Amino acid sequence: MPVIKPLSSDSNDAPSQYKQTSRKGKKAWRKNVDVTDVQKGLEELNEEIIQGGVIRERDSADLFAIDIEGDSQISKKYPKHAKKTLKADEILNRRSAVPAVPMRKRFGDNTTNGLVPVKRQRSDWVTHKNLARLQRIADGQHETTIQVNDATFDLWDAPQEVEPETKLDHTKLHVKVPKTMKQMPISLVASGKAVPAVQKPSGGYSYNPVFTDYEERLAQESEKAVEAEKKRLAAEEAAQLKQDAAAKSAAEAEAAEERANMSEWEEDSEWEGFQSGVEDAGSSSAAAAAKRPKRKTQVQRNRIKRRREDEQLAKHKAAIKARRLQEARIRELAAELDAKEQARALALLNAGDSESEGELRGTEKLRRRQLGKYKLPEHDLELVLPDELQESLRLLRPEGNLLQDRYRSMVVRGKVETRRHIPFHRQARTKATEKWTHKDFIL
Repeated sequence: MPVIKPLSSDSNDAPSQYKQTSRKGKKAWRKNVDVTDVQKGLEELNEEIIQGGVIRERDSADLFAIDIEGDSQISKKYPKHAKKTLKADEILNRRSAVPAVPMRKRFGDNTTNGLVPVKRQRSDWVTHKNLARLQRIADGQHETTIQVNDATFDLWDAPQEVEPETKLDHTKLHVKVPKTMKQMPISLVASGKAVPAVQKPSGGYSYNPVFTDYEERLAQESEKAVEAEKKRLAAEEAAQLKQDAAAKSAAEAEAAEERANMSEWEEDSEWEGFQSGVEDAGSSSAAAAAKRPKRKTQVQRNRIKRRREDEQLAKHKAAIKARRLQEARIRELAAELDAKEQARALALLNAGDSESEGELRGTEKLRRRQLGKYKLPEHDLELVLPDELQESLRLLRPEGNLLQDRYRSMVVRGKVETRRHIPFHRQARTKATEKWTHKDFIL
């Protein structure tokens, strides 16, 4: 880019056009490359080296200092008796005497909803029928005569019944409490040990771990990843074998069906007398009559049908009986298993097992019967790769989620049932239809 010179210059050169040299060679490319950023960075690096070394390579103790004594001028500037409030508190303490405008809509007396009110019969006046009745009563024309008799007892001398005072004791109200409230929660760990609320992590979970601990934990996580990948590949291979077997069985079924169709066609052709080869009229008719099966009578068919129904009924009864025995056995096993787990949990709780449970962090072996229909959420992989390890705490990036860890800990301890997040609730489906009014007619 040409350099623009000011109008007032000290040089006495005549004005001339800027001459651009060729920019097609490597020399011109190197000449026109902008290296100001590189030069600026090198200058800053040289200044840091002159001042005592590169800042990124220096320790935190060389860059920062902890002030233990404090500033002696603060007590003079801000004496104890002067209590100055914040500006935000002053703004919040201001209260107006005028009440705020209500947010609720208030309709006026003349405002209507556009609907014509239904006319109703007035109830604040006397009808002609009641007026005529009242006039007859005033004239002494009663429809029914009432005979007044003297009272045989004094109403006010009757003994007063004292109702017993019932005091409600809210502490003794009968509330139906589920029986599980009296039982201790059972953890999901297969061993039945009481899992602590906050597990103590090992040395491999540190942001600046020891090499031996980090190497051991990295090897463990690598073995887990390899095992998971092997299981995935085995599942894919099993699915592929199952698919190939299904395709093979389908092909065999099609071939068998074709053979059956061919055999039926040959039998039909033989019965009709169209067998391949030279046909002899006398011999073929005799052979066909000899091979042709006899037709069953209706009695034989009914007997076969009854026998098949009896066999099916016997099989059905045997299956129902075996199923009932199996269900009863399953209930007994479930009751025994629950009793054993409860006894094991209570024994471990009473014994006060103080064994460290740090190894349960992400590697616990869970029991088969879990709490709820959803599975326990997987634990996040809390591992930093070797190339992500930082040498300084200033470059550290915190990881993890305390809320998720707390929720998973409560689920493992059996205090909360596993739930699944539903971001959108399913809405009811609506179907719009058009009414056929042209069908509503009367002749």
